[in-house]
Amino acid sequence: MTTHRITLTVNGEHFDLDVQAHHTLLQVLREQLVLTGTKNGCEAGECGACAVLMNGEPVNSCMVLAPEANGAAITTVEGLASDAQLDPLQEAFVTTGATQCGFCTPGILVNARALLDRNPEPTDAEIREALVGNLCRCTGYIRIIDAIELAARAGRKEAVQ
Repeated sequence: MTTHRITLTVNGEHFDLDVQAHHTLLQVLREQLVLTGTKNGCEAGECGACAVLMNGEPVNSCMVLAPEANGAAITTVEGLASDAQLDPLQEAFVTTGATQCGFCTPGILVNARALLDRNPEPTDAEIREALVGNLCRCTGYIRIIDAIELAARAGRKEAVQ
């Protein structure tokens, strides 16, 4: 089996790793780095449960071969919180009850964070568009959209203060 030496910055921490050429970024995150918040859903790029930020852009980590991530900055759902404080988006999900089984939540949070970083005042349509690649079988998305809107409003209030 062919291995590659890659370097990654994951949630602000630097890693030098030997990875199999055929392994995905998802496998590296879950199996080598034990960051299990990123979920293994469909392994076909269809469900969004494995979404992470790669150099600030959302990607389905099941579709990225580990060697392709060499030199990248990766943010997983674990990296959204800082200093033992939940990201305001995570807080909003708790407040609105936007999670049920929670399996899809990490990917949705990552995609929503990317949206809010690009556009701190998204419209309902923009939120829905940002989540088009995330499948949720439990919530019906209403509370998820409410949570993202709540986080956006909270972000605007922080910016004013």
